[in-house]
Amino acid sequence: MTGATARVVQRGPWTALDHTRRGEQGSALVEVVWLGVLLLLPMLWIVLSVFEVQRGAFGVEAAARSAARAYVLAGDDTTGRQRAEAAARQALADQGLEGAPLQVRVDCTIPADCHSGTSVVTVVIGTRVDLPFLPDLLGAGEPSFALDAAHSVPVGRYQEVGAP
Repeated sequence: MTGATARVVQRGPWTALDHTRRGEQGSALVEVVWLGVLLLLPMLWIVLSVFEVQRGAFGVEAAARSAARAYVLAGDDTTGRQRAEAAARQALADQGLEGAPLQVRVDCTIPADCHSGTSVVTVVIGTRVDLPFLPDLLGAGEPSFALDAAHSVPVGRYQEVGAP
């Protein structure tokens, strides 16, 4: 070299890496938020679905108990069936299931006359609960959960006794 001095400019090791670090700054927060959304939303749906099914289970159990008592207290089978359906609908409505479909089946130990003194009446209530936030899947209707409950009552337990 002929009189020219070479000047070395020394840069710190942080300057070369500083550019790449700034490009990824804050990405961990974005990843945590996305993972939280992807994991928490299905968990929230599961919890809400369990609550909905539990509410339906309480409603159908109360409906079976009320319908059996109403059937036995009626004077005849036709009136008993009407009262059982009305009592079941009211019990479901008390649990917030006003529009739920309802199937009522009445069985008794003496089929000819359910209101005889030694008969035991069993009322089976069936309904379904729609699962929340799920649309019509491929034209099959909203996903739902079927529920049923049965309650048996001996007729003599709730018979009216005439005054002497």
